[in-house]
Amino acid sequence: MLKDRHDVVRMSRQAAGGHNEIAVDIVQEHETVESIVKVGPHVVVHAAAQTNVDQCETERALARRINVEGTANVAEGCARARARLIFISTDYVFDGTRGNYGEDDQPNPINFYGLTKLEAERIVATASSSFLIVRTGVLYGWHPSRLNFATWTLNGLSEHQQLRVAKDHINSPTFADNLAEAIGIAIERRIEGLLHVAGSQRISRFDFALKIAKRFNLDEGLLVPVEMQDLKWIARRPRDSSLRVGKAEKELGIALFGVDRGLQEMVGSRQ
Repeated sequence: MLKDRHDVVRMSRQAAGGHNEIAVDIVQEHETVESIVKVGPHVVVHAAAQTNVDQCETERALARRINVEGTANVAEGCARARARLIFISTDYVFDGTRGNYGEDDQPNPINFYGLTKLEAERIVATASSSFLIVRTGVLYGWHPSRLNFATWTLNGLSEHQQLRVAKDHINSPTFADNLAEAIGIAIERRIEGLLHVAGSQRISRFDFALKIAKRFNLDEGLLVPVEMQDLKWIARRPRDSSLRVGKAEKELGIALFGVDRGLQEMVGSRQ
């Protein structure tokens, strides 16, 4: 979304090595630092992470290597290149006992994924002279290869599968394109510090799934409401990790979408 206004270089393990693409594994310190220095960016948006919450719980060394050590490597590269660092973090730094968390609320992660992301936040704030930490949650939208909650729901309902969805798991679902737009504005306005950039609507996963089904004219009767404890997840999830986004909307001058607007945008750009 930013390539029309900026010279964008994609750095990824999956990069094909084409024009403006560089293959980098962030767990490799020398490779990461030298690649960033060689490109010489003004801004680095660090979105790479191990985000499989259960896998982070069972493979803690891997999760730490990617989410913590990898972030330290990116931060070091940014420091060497004198680049501003925008770090994508998560609502899972909170314990979920209250919900509607603002930037001033105290994090208290209850799973290893959230712990690694909080440690990474602290590394960014310590190692970077110019940074923005963006906390978000439940990203959804079209993606060519990776499923998210919306596309998982769409795929399952399209194949007439019965889907068990937690009615007591509450978040702020975030339309990915809306987040990207917000990051673009943050880059251009040189906003620093910490912002919660997520969907503006606090909603349960089950109610979100219902809205997905209705918007795409699929059988909502296939959705079965269950409790979080019934899903037998390995890692604990915060019950309500919804984020308060008023500060971000004010500083960015942007409307952050509720799920109705986000799903409307998905329908309009249907692949």
